[in-house]
Amino acid sequence: MITIAPFAALRPEVTEAKAVASPPYDVLNSKEAKLATQGNPNSFLHITKSEVDLPDNIDIHSQEVYDKAKENLTAFISRNILFQESKPCYYIYQLIMPGHLLGDKDAAPINQIGLVCGSSVADYENGLIKKHEFTRPEKELDRITHIKTTGAQTGNVFLAYRNVPAIDTFIASMMSDKAPQYSFEADDAIQHNIWVINDTDSIETITQLFKTHVPASYIADGHHRAASAAKVKAALGNHATPAADIFLTTLFPANQLRIIDYNRVIKDFNGHTPADIIAALEKNFTVTPSKEAVKPSAPHEFGFYMNQQWYLVKALENIIKDDVLGVLDVNVLQENVLTPIFNIIDQRTDKRIDFVGGIRGLSELEKRVNSGEMAVAISLYPVSIEQLFEVADAGEVMPPKSTWFEPKLRDGLLTHLIN
Repeated sequence: MITIAPFAALRPEVTEAKAVASPPYDVLNSKEAKLATQGNPNSFLHITKSEVDLPDNIDIHSQEVYDKAKENLTAFISRNILFQESKPCYYIYQLIMPGHLLGDKDAAPINQIGLVCGSSVADYENGLIKKHEFTRPEKELDRITHIKTTGAQTGNVFLAYRNVPAIDTFIASMMSDKAPQYSFEADDAIQHNIWVINDTDSIETITQLFKTHVPASYIADGHHRAASAAKVKAALGNHATPAADIFLTTLFPANQLRIIDYNRVIKDFNGHTPADIIAALEKNFTVTPSKEAVKPSAPHEFGFYMNQQWYLVKALENIIKDDVLGVLDVNVLQENVLTPIFNIIDQRTDKRIDFVGGIRGLSELEKRVNSGEMAVAISLYPVSIEQLFEVADAGEVMPPKSTWFEPKLRDGLLTHLIN
């Protein structure tokens, strides 16, 4: 069973919460982050993307950038923008996302309620916190250096677990007992509500509920943040404080989560003509021209866009493998399209392929192709949360960029100090 713990969060004053709260560091590039911080000196991006306060030509992985993050964090505390909780607490984090933001004006809102806590580094190392993706050394090193320099885990690891009615009921009772400490609608129309759970009895009840009912948790988003936290603890060795034994996480029950599509764009035709590509696809798929943008409605369907034309592409049954990895559309695409037609062998390293989160819509795919930047766009049907669990339980990994979760937690509302 997993072990969780309360922690004394570094968090904003109530009046500053909306200004401080920022998108995760890895969903914005430096240019976008600099634009987002204009007119907002209290954005947490000044800490997670501190290059925004340095010259445009700065190497974002230089020590100067990490030192600036430390300087900015210290300044936020001294200016009373942030303060540290007086005792270890749990925090309930509710996100409410209007359905229309996912491209369906009639969709019901997404309502996710998670527990912000410290998860055990030992659980991560022992496989009780399960992974489904490989990590990249350079991205790990970036977070390791950021944590060691600032003394803070600023990035929240998004964990999922198979839902437990007793936990749902208890957390709902905590929410009904008092008003949230923070409650605001961000500029993207997503509502963020956070409750502070600081009484001893409730903290002990929550700890025991997870210890008794949750055998494992699963990384939904934040593989690099989790790996970095574990490696920082190992690097600190005897100098590590007890705070380094845990890392910043939010645990969500699986039945509340929504994975959306994570689409692909390809830079060139790999020497083929569009007609060649259609002929190659027809060996393993049915290919039907479409007058509208194609958003796949079932597994093993894909949308292809090239030369200002959409196609609905459906896999033939004989190419679908009967195993936890082979059945995934990202693998069907890799084995039957990317490798044989486009000569893209490794999506992690090939510069000819890029990834577009479904939250940006199919119009973003069309834009990337119509601009001439890319030649082909491919829309996919999203992976299910149960497929994610099955892959992780089997000790396997998905191809890169297989899952995109929405809504996303905001950085800066709850930070874990390890010093």
